[in-house]
Amino acid sequence: MAQQAEVAAAALENGTSAAGVKSARRAIDLVEEFATTDAWLSLTDLHARTGFPRSSLHGLLRTLHEAGWLQADASGTRYRLGVRALICGTAYLDRDPAMPYATEALEQLRERTGFTSHYARRHGAQVVYLETRESQRSLHLVSRVGRTLPVHATALGKALLSELTHDEITELVQGVLSPLTSNTVTTLDALHAECAATRERGFAAEVEEGTPGVRCVASVVPYRIPGTDAMSCSMPVDKVSDDEAREVGELLAAATAELGQRLRRAGVR
Repeated sequence: MAQQAEVAAAALENGTSAAGVKSARRAIDLVEEFATTDAWLSLTDLHARTGFPRSSLHGLLRTLHEAGWLQADASGTRYRLGVRALICGTAYLDRDPAMPYATEALEQLRERTGFTSHYARRHGAQVVYLETRESQRSLHLVSRVGRTLPVHATALGKALLSELTHDEITELVQGVLSPLTSNTVTTLDALHAECAATRERGFAAEVEEGTPGVRCVASVVPYRIPGTDAMSCSMPVDKVSDDEAREVGELLAAATAELGQRLRRAGVR
């Protein structure tokens, strides 16, 4: 009888643990779902997007709202990300030992080129913007920090993909390569060719593949193997020629090499 009681208790504990893990996973999925849109989302919207049972959604939304991860509209029926998401995101940057060095390098790069400069990290098949220094002539008023773009559609992404082998790229970038503009690379063969060109020239380049009217060059910061971080310069396509973009790319490659050396000397990995 004692043994049966122990088995029953273990089964109950495992079931509770599994339910807790499932609930935690759903809470994370909900937060990430909110991060994909600027719109207010209702319980009905989230049920359609996630397929989660309405009964589970009701409890999860209430818990996330009470914890500050979500904020509600005046009616209390629609939600979007709350301030807690910003606090935790900022904490990630504050605790990253590479960021003070990256920020200094970005400011120097902007001063030398006059163009908007970015620092980003690859997360799976996306690049995440960690820091930006806008050109003084920039009309862009919304921070890019925390925003993501697909690796295949950005110079930053191609620079970081070029650190991987042919097979690793193929495995990472699966399915359809969705275009952001009419110039975006949309086939795996074309992407492999872009990565090969990046390795040969020493930096990645793209023209209006991520954003209309903007061309970009990017280079990996070599302090990890394979590289996880990269810097880029964004330039107006109608004001910068191919030769001028190449000059910026070469300057950027030198700047990232210097930054990589500084990070390694400081023991940042």
